[in-house]
Amino acid sequence: MSSHVMTNELIYNAFILGAKNVIHEKNNLNAINVFPVADGDTGTNLASMMSSIIDNARLKDTPKETLQSIADAAIIGARGNSGLIFAEYINGFAENDDDIQTVEGFISSAKRAFESAAKAVAKPVEGTILTLMRAFSNALESLHRLSQSFLDMMINAYESLKGELQRTPDLLPVLKENKVVDAGAKGFLHFVEGFIKALKGEKADIEEEEETVPVTIHVDHLEEGQTRYCTEALIKGDPIDMRGVRTLLESMGDSIVIAGNQRTMRIHIHTDRPADVFRSLDDYGRIVEQKVDDMKIQFEIANHKKHSVALVTDSIADLPKELIDQNQIVMFPLNIHMKDSIYKDKITIESNHFYEMMDTLDVYPTSSQPNTKDVENLYSYLSTHYKDILVLSVSSKMSGTHQVFKSVSEKFKNTNIQVIDTQQNSGAEGLLVMKAAELINKGYQINEVVDAINTLKKRAKILVSVKTLKYMVRSGRVKKVTGLIGKILNLKPVISIDDEGNGIIFDKSFSLKKSDTLIQKHIEKVMDDSGIDTYAIVHANAPERAAAYAKTYEAITGLKPAYIMDISTIVAMSAGVGTVAVAYIRKGE
Repeated sequence: MSSHVMTNELIYNAFILGAKNVIHEKNNLNAINVFPVADGDTGTNLASMMSSIIDNARLKDTPKETLQSIADAAIIGARGNSGLIFAEYINGFAENDDDIQTVEGFISSAKRAFESAAKAVAKPVEGTILTLMRAFSNALESLHRLSQSFLDMMINAYESLKGELQRTPDLLPVLKENKVVDAGAKGFLHFVEGFIKALKGEKADIEEEEETVPVTIHVDHLEEGQTRYCTEALIKGDPIDMRGVRTLLESMGDSIVIAGNQRTMRIHIHTDRPADVFRSLDDYGRIVEQKVDDMKIQFEIANHKKHSVALVTDSIADLPKELIDQNQIVMFPLNIHMKDSIYKDKITIESNHFYEMMDTLDVYPTSSQPNTKDVENLYSYLSTHYKDILVLSVSSKMSGTHQVFKSVSEKFKNTNIQVIDTQQNSGAEGLLVMKAAELINKGYQINEVVDAINTLKKRAKILVSVKTLKYMVRSGRVKKVTGLIGKILNLKPVISIDDEGNGIIFDKSFSLKKSDTLIQKHIEKVMDDSGIDTYAIVHANAPERAAAYAKTYEAITGLKPAYIMDISTIVAMSAGVGTVAVAYIRKGE
């Protein structure tokens, strides 16, 4: 066997083709995902990492630099248990000092890659992707002397891996119970298959999204004690205390994987307390990216899907967790930038924690529109399980969220994704999502739901009694005007949204009592003119005011509020503590 078997360009092409091969199998991998949680997203997570390699890795001057570029791209795009393990496997390839262009160097690198991946996992489990990574390393070593060429060795190792994959159910009871092989392990096999295609000189341009594959594996229930959130972060520091991070995580959850190095680290943990995890991680470095998947919702969608239409909204829609769970609504958390880190609204930062800090922050937090890659991953996952996806977004005049949801949807040619600009926010947006869920529950088709919500949004409104305008000034919603700032801060206005979806001062007041009266008169007029179909009360750490509102409006409307709840952190940033709002949908003519 010749000494140099791969050029720098071939190394790059082999990793790219391996990545494309995994992406092509995304839906099939989602369909057999039962471990560690049967949430049907292993294919989506692996595809996310592989897409990052394709998009971000570059052919460099030397194999070492090329591999480092691939590894950096893998860590940046890694998602999920298998994704992080795979990213660290590639990182192990990059960190090995032996020449990967030689047979011996490649074999040494594969061994180092497995060791690196195994070390990243707090509690390794047999029958998973790690089992195949070790088997691949062992096969290369044993086949080295028996093979006539590097390609011959790789093909024989691949055949050996196919046998190892079929044995994974014997090593992991949940696989045997569901009559499947491990999804992550199968993803690794597909990567090796694509790698070999490149060695053979083949090319594969996988541009079209694959047709949805029906999910045939059903798991009745989550394991007892199963945590709810698949939580991940990308942390930067110099250096990061990796041992400290691992110790911290071990006290907060399970399925812990840590990939990367002391400068850039990606962590993965299953936990019930994502907000606590991120509050603690903030001490170890700058959190530049967060990802939290609700495994309970994913599990229900993958195994006990209630409807043929997926319903998605953003976290600005204030809707109780019970209603979200009951209706299998997917809540997409928006980003909050605070103290040099990025948090996920309602998930990794909670309103009560924000209220404690909001008056002490030197630099006031800001929100940002969704990362397009995160939205793409969401659609990619849902398209495995649904042909129709309905998205209700916050007003496009208040946020770029609607445009991101809309533009990313155009990439999915085989899935019918409808995106509605609700022209509302907070409780009014929440009520429209609730109405959409009710219609879907009744069996309405997606186009019928779209028509109904487009009609209902014109009858929806929110009236907000703001205790002080200082938070709107700090957040930039109200501009500072020299000489007027004192007068502005004394206002207790009623804030609302106009017919185009713009935030407006609905009425002016210099006392909360007066603003409450203004809102009450408006509701009484709506009751006289058309009547109110449903309403909700939302607040910013003001449960007593909210309870008083509920009592008042139950007497006026004869209806109990659909719900009463604390508002999202993003809305609270400008509304401020003490704010109370009533949102409603009036009856049709």
